[in-house]
Amino acid sequence: MLEGVATFFSGLIMLFSKAELRAVLWRMLGLLAGLMLVLMLGVFFFADYLASMWIPEGDAWYWVVVGYIASFFAGLLSIVIGAVAFVALASAAVAPWLDTLAYRTEKIAGIPTVENDASWANQALAAMINSIRPLFGLMLWGLLALVFFWFPPLMTLIWTYGSIQFLNYELFDTQASRKGMPFKARKQHMKEHRWFWLGFGGTALLLMAVPILNIFVLPAAVVALAQKNVPEQAT
Repeated sequence: MLEGVATFFSGLIMLFSKAELRAVLWRMLGLLAGLMLVLMLGVFFFADYLASMWIPEGDAWYWVVVGYIASFFAGLLSIVIGAVAFVALASAAVAPWLDTLAYRTEKIAGIPTVENDASWANQALAAMINSIRPLFGLMLWGLLALVFFWFPPLMTLIWTYGSIQFLNYELFDTQASRKGMPFKARKQHMKEHRWFWLGFGGTALLLMAVPILNIFVLPAAVVALAQKNVPEQAT
């Protein structure tokens, strides 16, 4: 798990320390920031709506405590949902730039590499298609979480775990696509290196809750995995 955490932060550091990577980052920054702003507004209103459903009515002193707890979990759950939505949409919207980031990172790391010459539309469409099966998996986790809707801590825990699994597929997509890995191979790889991916995806999800820094999570993850050449080397 610690290896996954360290790998993510090494990618974040490399993203800002290499001029050729920063040049790609600045191109996508406006689109990422705009998308994040829209989704964060949605997160705010959803958290308020969810809290209004969970907060009980009453005059007893302990209802105040319960209300604070319900508001906390409503906010946490909304942030997780917002993070998932952002990564899913952004990974398709900036797919060609992410591929360029991976390509340049591999060159810096001395890894044999070739540049993706597919059109912008084809790369974006491929990223969207690769999200479909992981999205079905996330929906199953969501259905399980809904069973515990009136027990916010457990619902939030289940949804958070499912979201980490989904985020990992999204964060891995650029590198896995460059290696020609089909969904089955990606799933097997992530299963074999479960703890690495739990640390990696968990770190990404945690940083998604940090304003401004959350914009850089997706490109940093792509750089981290390209630098490590994960399909062959993750342990």
